[in-house]
Amino acid sequence: MSQPQVFNKSKVELHVHLDGAIKPETIWYFGQKRGISFPVKTVEELRELIGMDKPLSLPEFLAKFDLYMPAIAGDREAIKRVAYEFVEMKSKENVKYVEVRYSPHLLANSKVDPIPWNQAEGDVTPDDVVFLVNQGLQEGERDFNIKVRSILCCMRHMPKWSPEVVELCKKYHHHTVVGIDLAGDETIQDSTQFSGHVKAYEEAVKNGIHRTVHAGEVGPASNVQQAVDILHAERIGHGYHTLEDSTLYNKLLQENMHFEVCPWSSYLTGAWKEGTPHAVIRFKDDKANYSLNTDDPLIFKSTINTDYNMTKKQMGFTEEEFMRLNINAAKSSFLPDSEKKELLDQLHKDYEI
Repeated sequence: MSQPQVFNKSKVELHVHLDGAIKPETIWYFGQKRGISFPVKTVEELRELIGMDKPLSLPEFLAKFDLYMPAIAGDREAIKRVAYEFVEMKSKENVKYVEVRYSPHLLANSKVDPIPWNQAEGDVTPDDVVFLVNQGLQEGERDFNIKVRSILCCMRHMPKWSPEVVELCKKYHHHTVVGIDLAGDETIQDSTQFSGHVKAYEEAVKNGIHRTVHAGEVGPASNVQQAVDILHAERIGHGYHTLEDSTLYNKLLQENMHFEVCPWSSYLTGAWKEGTPHAVIRFKDDKANYSLNTDDPLIFKSTINTDYNMTKKQMGFTEEEFMRLNINAAKSSFLPDSEKKELLDQLHKDYEI
């Protein structure tokens, strides 16, 4: 989806999934190489098969991953290459700093129970996955002049994986990993409170590991409340339904909570119903702390430009607001203070402010 660039200055992106940001050509290549067949004949058809043009339900959206993850998961070369190509993709979008997230377990095929995507058992552990992704990201940083850090995801339906996720955050804290996330199906009842997740987040707090949580995307405001109260979230992924609880919303506004907003994603997943005002308009009007992000650009057939276009054309966003939200994104990033200052200096220089 190529559109004119409405904001061609430096950008900061905080909410994008590595396994939702893979080039269709790369999926096709590893499918061929590993003897995994797709129900289509060309890369272009594969792109259309995986991609979405109109809103689908959350389960239908999640089923998209089943189509292509078997081609990538459990393959060392594929995992590292996907990370490297991700950095290249973001550098072309004029993103100067990005935090990319993924579940180490969903890319592994060894020492993970259950083994995802119906793979045969292999020898790539969740630890190997983090090591390989870090290598790809660091080589990409070197080659494409962009700063990249990563966030490791716990999955709502698999609380037994979460203790290992936080241990990997600790182990790789100085090798790209800057935070922990809770992702997956938000409609699973009380999943914020599953003890595996709670313990992992307590451990993260104890070890100074930054914390974000997907909440209030399709679930109620109470999920956001729990993310803050129980998991000590410093940022909220999506958070649109926070607006349904004005007491909570006003409290988070006062506390300068950062919302990782994904406008085009929210349209395609039905998290935002067309015809109703988008939460991001309220965030803008209230001068809230938020960022614009792509979420899963492979599936949404998008780039960061898609989200800037949507907010400018349909919601009246201005260049000033784009600069403001990117500065807020930099301030709310999980970088250490000294690196955060460098990033902010870079933005101020580019924005001439």
